[in-house]
Amino acid sequence: MTSKQKQQLEELVHEKMSQTKQLIAELEELTKPIPLDASIGRISRMDAINNKTINEASLRDKKNQLKKLERALENLPKKDFGVCTRCGNNIPFGRLEYMPYTTRCVACVG
Repeated sequence: MTSKQKQQLEELVHEKMSQTKQLIAELEELTKPIPLDASIGRISRMDAINNKTINEASLRDKKNQLKKLERALENLPKKDFGVCTRCGNNIPFGRLEYMPYTTRCVACVG
């Protein structure tokens, strides 16, 4: 991987981290407890609880993605970044652009 590609990936990771942090903040707002005295009907309250559960799952997913992006940023300067941990071949740059935290090529994932 060239230094220009690594620089592109670093910028991309920072951008994805920023977007993910923003989504986390939005999801944290949506997962706040629903007050008992909220004047919504029984069905609406059940919908609100269901939506809260879905948003909590999304929040966990985004927090996990943020950790992966932080790890990718740490590993980016390493010599073996972009090399499949299983077969040792280079991971295609397009795959790294889409998932900068990946450690395996497509052939070794599936």
